[in-house]
Amino acid sequence: MPRNVLQMKNAYIEEEASQRRNDHDGRRQRNRFIGWVLILVVILFILPIFNLANTRQVLEQRQKQYREMDQQYQQLEKEEERLATLAKKLEDDDYASKYMRARYYYSKDGETIYTIPDLLPK
Repeated sequence: MPRNVLQMKNAYIEEEASQRRNDHDGRRQRNRFIGWVLILVVILFILPIFNLANTRQVLEQRQKQYREMDQQYQQLEKEEERLATLAKKLEDDDYASKYMRARYYYSKDGETIYTIPDLLPK
């Protein structure tokens, strides 16, 4: 307001100024309330998002663990199949004696053993 303008002070002007102050205080309180509500809403959204991210990380770890265990399972199945085949072959006495001679260097009295790696039975 310019300095040369004089504001009148009467009941109407004071009532309007009081009304303006009340409106300003009311808006400030309403804005403060809305601010707190927004902060609460943000917190309520952050917590589930954090939980979701944590759950995703745990899920990825479990999937990795599952893949590793599945690979181990496949290897163990192959090993079991190989051992079952070997057990079936070892039921034959000739094969069992050849296997013992080649694998464990077992010999009869007076025999000399020469190992040739490619000839070991599998």
